[in-house]
Parts: sequence; structure tokens; C-alpha cells
Amino acid sequence: MAYDDLRDFIRALEKNKELKRIPFEVDPKLEITEFADRSVKNGGPALLFEKPKGSKVPLLINGFASMKRMEIALQVGSVDDVAKRIAEYLEMRMPEGLINKLKMLPKLAEMGAFFPKIVSKGACQEVVKHDNFSLYDYPVLTCWPGDGGPYITLPMVFTKNPETGKRNCGMYRMQVYDERTTGMHWQTHKQGAEHARRRFAEGQTRMDVSVAIGSDPATMYSAILPLPPDLDEMMIAGFLRGSPVEMVKCQTNDLEVPANAEIVLEGYVELGEHRTEGPFGDHTGYYSLADEYPVFHVTCITQRKEPIYATTIVGPPPMEDFYMGKAIERIFLPLMRMQLPEVRDMCMPAEGIFHNIMLVSIRKSYPGHARKVMSAIWGLGQAMFTKCIVVVDEDVDVQNISEVAWRALNNIDPERDIQFTMGPIDSLDHASRLVNYGSKMGVDATKKWPGEGFTRDWPDVLRMTPEIKKKVDDLWKKAGL
Repeated sequence: MAYDDLRDFIRALEKNKELKRIPFEVDPKLEITEFADRSVKNGGPALLFEKPKGSKVPLLINGFASMKRMEIALQVGSVDDVAKRIAEYLEMRMPEGLINKLKMLPKLAEMGAFFPKIVSKGACQEVVKHDNFSLYDYPVLTCWPGDGGPYITLPMVFTKNPETGKRNCGMYRMQVYDERTTGMHWQTHKQGAEHARRRFAEGQTRMDVSVAIGSDPATMYSAILPLPPDLDEMMIAGFLRGSPVEMVKCQTNDLEVPANAEIVLEGYVELGEHRTEGPFGDHTGYYSLADEYPVFHVTCITQRKEPIYATTIVGPPPMEDFYMGKAIERIFLPLMRMQLPEVRDMCMPAEGIFHNIMLVSIRKSYPGHARKVMSAIWGLGQAMFTKCIVVVDEDVDVQNISEVAWRALNNIDPERDIQFTMGPIDSLDHASRLVNYGSKMGVDATKKWPGEGFTRDWPDVLRMTPEIKKKVDDLWKKAGL
């Protein structure tokens, strides 16, 4: 059964001994960050702060901060199980014959259950505040000493495409400026920013935005998925949770939000209005610099009677976002293989903070195959931001970083096997020559073929014979080793 809401997820974490309640007062300004950072770096549990200083609202952090917790969140034995489900649907074809078609009906019915369901009321509107509200009522974190202020870090930000009316849900940090305004850090490549640009081009001056905080884990997680434009994140959430996400219309605009949310901020962005946002201690492990971003005006807050504030922190890896990203890596591998069937596996190491490096193993079939794969990856959605791509042969385990380094460094002639290109760069990359634009590097660490100009004999990797390995297995046990 899908989780009903955030508190249902909290109960599951507690049942699996993956949650620690903190019953005493801890300050959301820096202290909770230090708690959460120590916990994730030491393999500790999710944390529920029952008495955050200055607020009556409990705070959950590190709910996704391990592969075990990601499995609990997605209700699977392994994140790879989600990838298998995706692969099954991608490979599904309508069979011949009436009997075989009838056998497909349960699967087709299940697909229909993915679509979000509009309901007339939801727990997120148990309390409605049109006046006398303040963002400071909630335990919004000031994460790092150099931050420009407190930040909402785990929001589900809802906007609509002005041309198609289709919903988008993204996760953009929000610096709290005062009781009723925040920054809206949607970078230039994000769909929220694109929706704003389109409305501005049409002469509109205001865009409705609603922000949900806290929901069932699959719904929260869907907000960070790198989906194609206009593919509804709430439909993907329905797929992940195996049950439709119930959506309720907001009180003051035409947007819908998850009915099971803990807190909802309704408001608008005034197109063309910007304010300095930042600095912010970011997932790169460095502060992203202050810059000009849109301003979100909160006009109404709805919430549960006793809400729980869900949040996260980012910083030097590994942090909670690494485990969320690792799950994306596994879940989206089947989608990458639809476009690139030669890809065997991929890995985005924690140290690469998502966009800095991707390790890819391929089944090489022709000269220059590795370079074709690099170019294709740079053309796949948000994979375009990947600064370095290292391509190895299919017999290399890309999940073993040590093996990749050993094999790649042995296999390359740097001048021959490293290529550079220019293109879009993640806005948070502080080393690029320009904001949003810079260079990328591809490394062909595959075995070189004569057709690639290699005229020498390529040596074999050292491997013991299976017979000797089996014999020594027995002797090893006999020796008590």
C-alpha cells in the first residue's frame, strides 16, 4: 500500500529503526545542519526534531539519506526494482489474439492508476490563513554560516505551462526574505523559469505559483526527477507509489497541490521583479554566489492542524541528496538504454555531485563508439550539464570507482583519447568561464581498435583461471581463512 502522507512515511522509518526523535530544543539556525551532517556522514538515522527552537512545528530531515531509506521511501527491496518496472512498461507491446490481449488488461489498468486524481478537499487545507501568517512560524533552516538567510530547501514548486496548461513540479530553493516573501531560485534551464519567460513574452505581468512542503515520499521525490518538459511529475509519483496522487485545488489560484501535503504556500511571482538571492551553501560543497532571482509573494498559507516541516541540507558529499541522486541513476538507466542500447551501466560518484562526472560502460561495436555515446549523453535532457564523461568497456564495473580509475588510466593516451567540447553548464558550476556556459571533457577509456589508428597489440587483463579459483576456494576454507 502506498504511504498516505509524510507521517505514514515517518512511521515506516521508525518501524525499520531508521529514525531518531530529538525531544529537546535545537536551533534551526546552523545547529540542525550540524546534527544532520554528522548523522549522514556516520551512517546515522533520519532525524525528527520535535522542538525546533522558535517554532511549534516539528522538523524532519535526512528522510532519504541512505539507500535503505530510499528503498523504504519507494517501498521496494532494491531501487533496481523500480528500474525493472520501468523496463517492463517500455518493452510492453500489444500482443496478437483476443486471449493475449485480455491478459494485458491488468497491466493497462495499472497504467491508468498512475494519473493524478482531483479531489474536493484535502488535509493540506485543514487550516487556511489569508491574514495573520508568517513564514517565520516554521522552522526554516539557516544551513551554513555564510548563507544569505534561512532557506526552504525541500519544496514542491507548482507552475503551469502557459501554452499547454500542463502542470510542472520542480524543487527550487527559496530564501526567506521576510514574513511573506522569498526568493525563487529557478535556474535558467529549469521549467519554472521557462514558464515565467513565456508569460513575460506574452505580456503577462504575474504568474501564479504554489509551493507544497511535506508529502508522501514518492511525491516529494518526484519533484527532483529530470523528466522531459510537460511530463507530469505527479503522474510519475503515481507510478512510483503504485497509487494516484490526490490533488486539491488551491484556495487563491488555479493550481493544484498534493492533498496530503503538510504545508502549502500560495502566491505569485511578479514577472520582471528580481532581488538578490544568496549566498547559499550548495551541493557542490561550496557557496553559490549571490545573484538576482525572481521574488515569490505568499498570499495565503494552508496547512494541516499540526503540520510537520520536511527539509534537507546540501554540502560536501556525501549528503542526503547523493542518495536521492543515486536512486535517480538506477531508475533512469532503462530510459537511457532506450536511446543508447549499447550502454551497460552508468555511475555518478558522490564526489562528482551529479553534474561533474559520469562513468559509463558500453558494449563497443565500432571505431569511435565511445565518442558517439559521449555526444548522445550531452544531448539527453539534464545530462547536458555533465562536465566529464568517462566511457569504458562493458567488462568494467563502473560502480567500483577504484576499478574504473585503474582501467581508465591504463587505457588512455591523453592526447588521443580526451576530447573537449563547449556547451551549457550547470548554473552552480563556479569554475566555468561564464555562467551557464563552458567546456566539457570526454574520456574514451575503452580498448582501442585498429580502426581507431591503434597498431600495437592490446594486452590482456590479469585473471586467474576458474579452475584454480575453485580449487583455492576449498583450500581457503580448509586453512580457516
